[in-house]
Amino acid sequence: MTERPFRSGFVSLVGRPNVGKSTLLNRLVGTKVSIVSDRPQTTRTQVRGVRTTPTSQMVFLDTPGVHKPRTLLGERANERSLTTLAEVDVVCFVVDASAPTGPGDRFVASRLREVETPVVLVVNKVDVAPRAEVARRLAGAGELGEFAAYVPVSARTGDGVDALLDELAERLPEGPRYYPDGVVTDQPETFLVAEIVREKLLAVARDELPHSIAVTAEVPDDADAAGDAEIARFRVVIRVERDSQKGIVIGRRGSVLRDTGTQARLELESLLGTRVHLDTVVRVDRDWQRRAHALDRLGL
Repeated sequence: MTERPFRSGFVSLVGRPNVGKSTLLNRLVGTKVSIVSDRPQTTRTQVRGVRTTPTSQMVFLDTPGVHKPRTLLGERANERSLTTLAEVDVVCFVVDASAPTGPGDRFVASRLREVETPVVLVVNKVDVAPRAEVARRLAGAGELGEFAAYVPVSARTGDGVDALLDELAERLPEGPRYYPDGVVTDQPETFLVAEIVREKLLAVARDELPHSIAVTAEVPDDADAAGDAEIARFRVVIRVERDSQKGIVIGRRGSVLRDTGTQARLELESLLGTRVHLDTVVRVDRDWQRRAHALDRLGL
């Protein structure tokens, strides 16, 4: 019996905001590597997730939702999403089964027609859409273009994800393992810490605040001298654009910041497998979304 060749490659997840790309990435990888929120434009940078099996390795790129930008941050997020299209082996074009085709879907589709990369249309959220609506979305996919495959899935429940993985594996070239077994992301722990804290803040923030929050994390220089090597210590900085937003993030008598820190710490301890201590501060960095120097400093 001939041994099957090992296949590997890169798969980009693209689509307009709030179609469930981050939830799908986590489901495809099998663990949480990207934060999830019902707020649009949650993902700001490229997040890589790795799925390795005995016969293949898929490196998934979760990209920011393509939208009409209002700030320099939005322009850069769009650029990050669209520049991946010709650089990967397969593209997953994710659309929402519970919503009609919109201008954002059509814009992404128009950019996909400019590249030769195979595109799999992924109709997500079939668990919340009536079956007839899912059928209409699949039947009407022709208005968006011709695709290598059409796969209905629920990233939330996992329904259809195995079929999607089969479609993707068939389209990967023969190749090496880019990452060792057991690696699920190439993001550093500090990135994960910052993103988890931001996710918890998004759950309680309101109005325009989610887009005004930037979170960074670092390991303090004196972490080793703190006295307990079994505790992972991180210094977290939450940046907002105005003094009024700082008050919202901190909350009455520090309640929002305290609850956010507790929720983030508990999830991080589960993900990292060790005790976690977060030293968190809130700073005002006026109009950081619109200043190139501020975005460069934040890695956005």
